[in-house]
Amino acid sequence: MAMGLFRVCLVVVTAIINHPLLFPRENATVPENEEEIIRKMQEHQEKLQMEQLRLEEEVSRLVAEKEALRQIEDEDQQQQLEAHTTWDLWSTLCMILFLIIEVWRQDHQDGTFPDCLGADEDELSGPGGAPLRGLPLPNRATLDHFYEHCIRSATGDATRTREFVEGFVDDLLEALRSICNRNTDMEMEDFIGVGSMYENWQVERPLLCHLFVPFVPPEPYSFHPEFWCSRLSMPLERQGYGQIKVTLADGDSLGCICGKTKFGEDMLCLLHGRNRGAWPRSGGSNEMEDLLCSRESSYLDAMQVMKWFQTALTKAWHRISHKYEFDLAFGELDTPGSLKIKFRSGKFMPFVLTPVIQCNDSDLYFTSQLPKEPCRGAPASNTDWLLSFAVYERQFLRMTAKALPEGACHLSCLQIASFLLSKQSRLTGPSGLSDYHLKTALLHLLLSRQAADWKTSQLDVRLQELFCFLERSLLEKKLHHFFVGNHKVPEAMGLPEVVRRAEPLNLFRSFVLQRTLYRHTVDSFYEMLKNAPTLISEYSLHVPSDRASPPPKAVAL
Repeated sequence: MAMGLFRVCLVVVTAIINHPLLFPRENATVPENEEEIIRKMQEHQEKLQMEQLRLEEEVSRLVAEKEALRQIEDEDQQQQLEAHTTWDLWSTLCMILFLIIEVWRQDHQDGTFPDCLGADEDELSGPGGAPLRGLPLPNRATLDHFYEHCIRSATGDATRTREFVEGFVDDLLEALRSICNRNTDMEMEDFIGVGSMYENWQVERPLLCHLFVPFVPPEPYSFHPEFWCSRLSMPLERQGYGQIKVTLADGDSLGCICGKTKFGEDMLCLLHGRNRGAWPRSGGSNEMEDLLCSRESSYLDAMQVMKWFQTALTKAWHRISHKYEFDLAFGELDTPGSLKIKFRSGKFMPFVLTPVIQCNDSDLYFTSQLPKEPCRGAPASNTDWLLSFAVYERQFLRMTAKALPEGACHLSCLQIASFLLSKQSRLTGPSGLSDYHLKTALLHLLLSRQAADWKTSQLDVRLQELFCFLERSLLEKKLHHFFVGNHKVPEAMGLPEVVRRAEPLNLFRSFVLQRTLYRHTVDSFYEMLKNAPTLISEYSLHVPSDRASPPPKAVAL
């Protein structure tokens, strides 16, 4: 570029110097042929003009090339600037993302996560896991002393309590059967003991017996349970529930037997209610007060079954009350069979009779009892029944105990964890964590651990591992049901194939939406771990004389 400008300047200077007008006329010698000179000068001038035009065109071309080069350089610089800006933006976003992850990790863990939490049950590490969020648990000596003086002594009379309650319930159910019409009323079968009292890990006072009472419909009706997992799509809030279709024994559509048999006073008709027949009937004058099937539906209504069961229990008690020197009252109104034996001394003995329906020939039962856990919502409709695996859980614990060492610590771990959870619930109120979640975590550990890992000497290690498992489940908001979709459960348990093939059921699924409950549950969990050493030490030294909580207001029968 510089050489081109120099050439242009040189040509212009040469033209100016050689121009004839620069020489003074008085010093010039006038040629003899003036016209010839003028002609030559004109030709020379025309050549200069053409040269000037050529030079101007060359200058214009050079300027254009210079402008193009500058534009290219500007574009390159702009691209480099944009690339640099984009890189800075991604770097900033990555840094922000890393900061958010770090803040979340510190907020939820506040330290290194325990080593005992493998991604798979088979990968659980051995003893020596890191303390939970820096909260150490009591040592084995302290735990052993606490268990012997507080828990074992508190549950020493469990056998006598079960025997007393079972004897009374036998008499009560026999009275109930005697007032029912075998041709038109529900038929009660023998009760089944379930829950912590029958799994030998009940801790809290008063001791509570939980009994299932299966019932079947009168002929010619039959129940056909429908699992939630047997359908193509099911909302999350209805997973774990099912429906019970009422059909005739031959599979025909529902009909009514009101006109076929004469009812006694206030006896049950499966389908009809007083002054509001929901189904066509062939006759009959006496009808029940409540429907047992949902209106305009062939599915059994859980709320109507609750009302029917409470009414039936009241009549049965009035029939045998003269034989006993105590009173019987309903406990919790939202539980159909929550009862209390009230002695004249002021003491009471609670127990729960839950009406259930057996699922085909399995040990699965549909229960009408409403869930007590805050993290499990109420059923979507009255025709949804909660599926209970309580009998299978009891059987699995019995089967596992046969392979464990003598004096295995698995139930001791569950009892201590349940004790700590109940005391924490009294301090900070109930959370989304329940005894059932503790038992589910223990069942997972029993399936993944070797039998030798549950020796008595491993109590402190196994208890810490149980809390590690719960911590991970809470942080991930994922605790799978032990039986649903778990292919590791032994086939000897006899689970229905539809349950084994089902997708795993997350017991913590509601934590995803209920953020307030989730935060309270996590805070309460870590507060429980923080208070555990002090609480265990205090109860080891001073065992309360009355462990029972004040009884709620009872409703007399």
